[in-house]
Amino acid sequence: MKLSMISTTAIIAATALGTATLSAHADTIKTRWVDVEVETVASGLVRPWGIDFLDNGRMLVTELPGRLRIVEADGTLGEPISGLPEVRVRNQGGLLDVALAPDFAESQRIYISWSEPEEEGSNVTSTAVAHARLENGALHDFTRVFSGYPKVDGGRHYGGRMVFTPNGEHLFVGLGDRGHQMMQSQELDSHTGTLIRIHPDGSVPADNPYVNTEGALPEIYSYGHRNIQGIDIQPSTGKVWAVEHGPQGGDEVNAPEPAKNYGWPVITHGEQYGGGEIPQAVGFQNEGMELPVWHWTPSIAVSGMNFYRGDKFPAWEGNILAGGLRGQQVARLEVDGDRVIHQEVMEMEYRIREVRVGPDGYIYLLTDERENAKILRLRPAE
Repeated sequence: MKLSMISTTAIIAATALGTATLSAHADTIKTRWVDVEVETVASGLVRPWGIDFLDNGRMLVTELPGRLRIVEADGTLGEPISGLPEVRVRNQGGLLDVALAPDFAESQRIYISWSEPEEEGSNVTSTAVAHARLENGALHDFTRVFSGYPKVDGGRHYGGRMVFTPNGEHLFVGLGDRGHQMMQSQELDSHTGTLIRIHPDGSVPADNPYVNTEGALPEIYSYGHRNIQGIDIQPSTGKVWAVEHGPQGGDEVNAPEPAKNYGWPVITHGEQYGGGEIPQAVGFQNEGMELPVWHWTPSIAVSGMNFYRGDKFPAWEGNILAGGLRGQQVARLEVDGDRVIHQEVMEMEYRIREVRVGPDGYIYLLTDERENAKILRLRPAE
């Protein structure tokens, strides 16, 4: 398949600190360190949400309306894979993330997250996680390992991003506040607005912070989150980082630590949609609550994120790459320890749902169209 190139940007010079913005009207994006080409790898998808990488350039991709497909290296879309559970597709709910098990080469096991109805056809849902064996275009031995509590009516803020620790011992899953359940993000008897940590079989690690706390759900690792949309493990430290939606303003980058409270909705840089203060908010900070490492105000509607690790963009090693939906961008954040010291914005022509670094070192993006959505690839210009 011939790869088509998206038009990209002119330059605003990068500064030592702060933000440089690069918009898209040339054949390449000229960034601080390297010129970047944007290629279309595949098209014809419908709201793709999650991606992981198989062998020989093949990709496993979810579509929000409830389809899981293999996309061939040449961009050919496979038929939907059978064996999925009932996925309640409503607003932001649907089939969410996909991740290969750490032992995929031996087990052929994959993990999915989705909006799970309380009963067949119900709008009362929560985010669930399961694993299954992928074989001959179907899922086998489907096993649920997590189901969020409580299930509530509504179709917003599911979270659903997953990441395994490098040793495969733990699985982190980011969860949202479900839109109208904001104060549950401050309560430990609910998975709403939390980052959870479980073993791959769904059991709870003995050193999770609330294992022995009466009334608290033992899967909770951190809380006070609004709607986690991207998580990854920092290569240099092994620590989990996350990005999450604020309301109108106040999208955040956090480095969640066990038992820490990240403040939503009591502290935020955002405001209500249409303007006005969040009723529960007291300001930008409050005792006992963690400040974000970085925030976007106004909001870019931050989506997926990945730390760069690879040999194609060596100057970006350890940088955060975060997508923007409303912002139609990829933000590259330079990180020094636990601080973001510089941002460079690569403006795109699409809403970006997910950002993943492939095993080949190139950067893959999912666009968010309701029809003819794409898988894009960023590579150094030749």
